Amino acid sequence: MSTDTGHDDPHAKVAELLDGQRLAMLTTRGPDGVLTSRPMALQEVEFDGDLWFFAEQGSRKLAHVAADPQVNVAVGSGSTWVSLTGVADVVHDDAKKRDLWNAGVEAWFPDGPDAPEVTLLRIEARSAEYWDTPGGRVASLLSFVKAKATGERYSGGENERVDL
Repeated sequence: MSTDTGHDDPHAKVAELLDGQRLAMLTTRGPDGVLTSRPMALQEVEFDGDLWFFAEQGSRKLAHVAADPQVNVAVGSGSTWVSLTGVADVVHDDAKKRDLWNAGVEAWFPDGPDAPEVTLLRIEARSAEYWDTPGGRVASLLSFVKAKATGERYSGGENERVDL
């Protein structure tokens, strides 16, 4: 496991890895203790410690957050994976809804950002673990082949846990 992120600020490395990510898996714990993951569209790509999602008032995910605000958000691509743990809360902020509003959200909420069922879910990230493979899938494949050929352990890139 790497201990040098190459960044003085852990937010900067996590923000770099989240840049360009659009979809995430949000995991919540229901009142019965069962974990549930569902795909969600990330609404703000400028990571400052918070992640934002649109949600429907009265939805099961919001009931889960009311029962237990501890959540996990996972994103990934061919060469980068990030798992964030944090605390979720429901935010009723009309200006923020309008600021984050886009055509993709409108497909889910055709009545616009001011509709009463439209709300925001903010995740305040507390920690993150990431895996980053510079060079992407090709570098991963070459590292895997090298490990098999030499009998050495596979080195899949950088893995770090950071407190946010």
